[in-house]
Amino acid sequence: MKAVVLVSGGLDSTTCLAMAREKGFDLYALTFNYGQRHDHELNSAKMVVDFFNIQNHSIIDIDLAQFGGSALTDQIDVPKKRDLSDMADIPVTYVPARNTVFLSLALAWAEVLGSFDIFIGVNALDYSGYPDCRPEYISSFEKTANLATKAGVSGSSFRIHTPLIDLTKSEIVKVGMDLGVDYSLTSSCYDPNQEGNPCGLCDACYLRLKGFKEAGIIDPLNYSNQ
Repeated sequence: MKAVVLVSGGLDSTTCLAMAREKGFDLYALTFNYGQRHDHELNSAKMVVDFFNIQNHSIIDIDLAQFGGSALTDQIDVPKKRDLSDMADIPVTYVPARNTVFLSLALAWAEVLGSFDIFIGVNALDYSGYPDCRPEYISSFEKTANLATKAGVSGSSFRIHTPLIDLTKSEIVKVGMDLGVDYSLTSSCYDPNQEGNPCGLCDACYLRLKGFKEAGIIDPLNYSNQ
């Protein structure tokens, strides 16, 4: 069984990759260089794929920075020190339609490969309020995938796997540790320093640190403000 797995280099996508491997799929990793303001996560994605000895890794260039509109692709300050209660609102780190763009390209590659399984590490519990990480969005895209493709209308059925969708960040960390994930290879921070060390203050760092603390495990990354 072939599966396309979206691999950003972050904690969630890396854990999702490990879970897909555990299920016995022949993995095809897909990473996007989408015009983000730093390339540390992209470098982490390459290291993660190498760590799992995955032979098929496609890195696609998409310049979403041409549109801007996000602190990850535009000259907008990344929010720091936000309280967990504030994360119910969609933050400026939301990249417009990003997961829709990514999943559409994953779908195209899957159809060419003759694969009907796509894995994405979205999470609807400990996350920053992104609308394209919710179960109802994934369900809707899956329906679209089966309506919009030759394979889908010919009787095959695509499935979008979201094994992290209802897990807390601490549960994700524990699952990854059980599967042998080396989290020192990953990068989650929205605003790392030049060496790639995470800031420890943005939403992504807050949620990651919270997850490791609640799991009773030390985060192996070197936080620049910790």
